[in-house]
Amino acid sequence: MKAYERAVQMMQELGADGFLVNNMANIRYLSGYTNDTGCLLLTKNGRYLFTDFRFVFQAKEEAKDFTVVTVEGGYAPVIAEYVKKEQVQTLAFEMQDVTHEHYLLFAQHIPAKLLPVKNELSRLRRIKTPDELAYLREAEHIGDLAFREILPSLVPGTTEIEIAAKLEFFMKMHGADGISFPAIVASGIHSSMPHAMPSEKKLEKGDFVTMDFGCTYHGYCSDMTRTVVIGKANEKQKEIYGIVLEAQLATLAKLKSGMTGKEVDSVARDIIAAAGYGNCFGHSLGHSVGLEIHEMPVSSQKCSDVLEAGMLMTVEPGIYVEGFGGVRIEDMVIVTEEGCENLAFSPKELMEL
Repeated sequence: MKAYERAVQMMQELGADGFLVNNMANIRYLSGYTNDTGCLLLTKNGRYLFTDFRFVFQAKEEAKDFTVVTVEGGYAPVIAEYVKKEQVQTLAFEMQDVTHEHYLLFAQHIPAKLLPVKNELSRLRRIKTPDELAYLREAEHIGDLAFREILPSLVPGTTEIEIAAKLEFFMKMHGADGISFPAIVASGIHSSMPHAMPSEKKLEKGDFVTMDFGCTYHGYCSDMTRTVVIGKANEKQKEIYGIVLEAQLATLAKLKSGMTGKEVDSVARDIIAAAGYGNCFGHSLGHSVGLEIHEMPVSSQKCSDVLEAGMLMTVEPGIYVEGFGGVRIEDMVIVTEEGCENLAFSPKELMEL
């Protein structure tokens, strides 16, 4: 069954006879259209891709199972014509991807009951196909290559911004379509901020340097984090790094299908808490990755979703000490029946550069 056929089946289960798709990752997944402008209308018997003149030729080339409709002016009146044509009575739409302004326009023009739904369509993307897994493997491999190439640049005097720029350059030179998110490069006390933005701060001897980066390959994202020390690590740095590494390795050894997100998160969280740093690990252990860098499910204390074979998850424990620094180590893995397949091969022992 094709992806859009499963989407129509889900649409009917929701009690709708039409589905307006605005999330660009879902649009790509359902139709093959790779640009960032447009929307889909699915009905029992019709499949329509709406976009403007700039992207029509591309849409016709990529979304061969869809009727491509050129939009001149606003989308809502054009969509309304096809809602009428398909005799749609109840139109589901992705509430998280529609602004209030656009909702009011839809309500004004579209002659159907509007049914807001959350992330039902995104659930179709949870278990990856063999082709998707191949793209994800290559995306993470590109990240491995970039990490290897960035190591000689991690010297005192280089700025965080320079390192971030070089990571992006190396990934694109190795075949990446683009970056999956702006790279995080955080040195010294900046590394105590999990999502610090690269700055003009220069690397100094004794700094932790945390690098969280990823690329896209055929639209699929990678995500990797490594932390190193410039020069020699002190005893506290060695202690914190060792705890994070222990937590990550223990999780990788236990993670498998059938576990809940909470159970996976607890493996790492319990180790970090037992070492006295429970209050310094404030984010979830991981998340799924695919056409978007953050997908469902997640590994967190709030997630009761059960992991299934074929899902792609990150494992990224961390310890962040205010005024001192922090450590995060992250790999992407494929969940299997027996355990997990790690897609990252960059070394994880503490590097003193």
